[in-house]
Amino acid sequence: MLSDHTVSILIFAGIDVIMALSFYLPASAGQLSAGQGGFMALGAYTAAYLTVQHGVPFPLALAAGGLVGGLVGLAVGFPALRLRGLYLVLVTFGFGEMVRVLFLNAPAFGGPGGFAGIPPATTIWHVLGLLIVLCYFFTRLSGSRMGRAFAALRDDEAAAEAMGVNSTYVKLAAFTAGGVIAGLAGALYAHYTLFIDPEAFGVGRSLFVMLYAVFGGLASFWGAVVGAATLSVLPELLRWVKDWREIFYGLLVLTMMLVRPQGLLDTTLLARLSLRSERAAARG
Repeated sequence: MLSDHTVSILIFAGIDVIMALSFYLPASAGQLSAGQGGFMALGAYTAAYLTVQHGVPFPLALAAGGLVGGLVGLAVGFPALRLRGLYLVLVTFGFGEMVRVLFLNAPAFGGPGGFAGIPPATTIWHVLGLLIVLCYFFTRLSGSRMGRAFAALRDDEAAAEAMGVNSTYVKLAAFTAGGVIAGLAGALYAHYTLFIDPEAFGVGRSLFVMLYAVFGGLASFWGAVVGAATLSVLPELLRWVKDWREIFYGLLVLTMMLVRPQGLLDTTLLARLSLRSERAAARG
């Protein structure tokens, strides 16, 4: 039987993994978003408002959080269609800050004092269940026509369009799906912490989400999973250094990015693992 503390660590780590996947999805199509914290905030506040103010059952509130995140992701995707690289990062960063300030000045959502009274609903099974669904989704996506379109856009947008890839549709689909995933993570977060405030979804949240995915490696969605899980649990493993924990955490991340800038899981490693799996299946 797991202790409450261990369950709490696993739930927060699982939510971080979900957020890292929400960043990886548009990134796999060459769209770097620094606004995932904003989508998470929309999902969290939407779900919390529905359960607290209208008594909506948690599953419906969870779905609503994902839906709002997806719809806003679609809206943000339109002005971002012609942007890439740093310009896209700046636009999505501005979006995230806009959402934070919006809730900061919205009395209906608690304003700067935060939104309290959220009923406890999120369990480790909700988080684990969503992670299983997402891993299955990404596994199927990688070998699908849409997955190949994502990879083509990431590598060379002009060449992808010349081969018939509808870049507008693919980019909007990537932003929308990323918004849905982040919205679901926000709803799970709100119904576990039972209190949310705008600062919990500020620029720091979005930057850590990006760090998780980059640390693990953008060659595959497994990089986002491994990176988020590692960096989420690492602070707990460093409790023994007490006041030096954050310094050690930063040094470890910095050293890792200097030694392996491609991340923990790069293309070469993934290819080797895939080859071993195929050989094992052939022997069986």
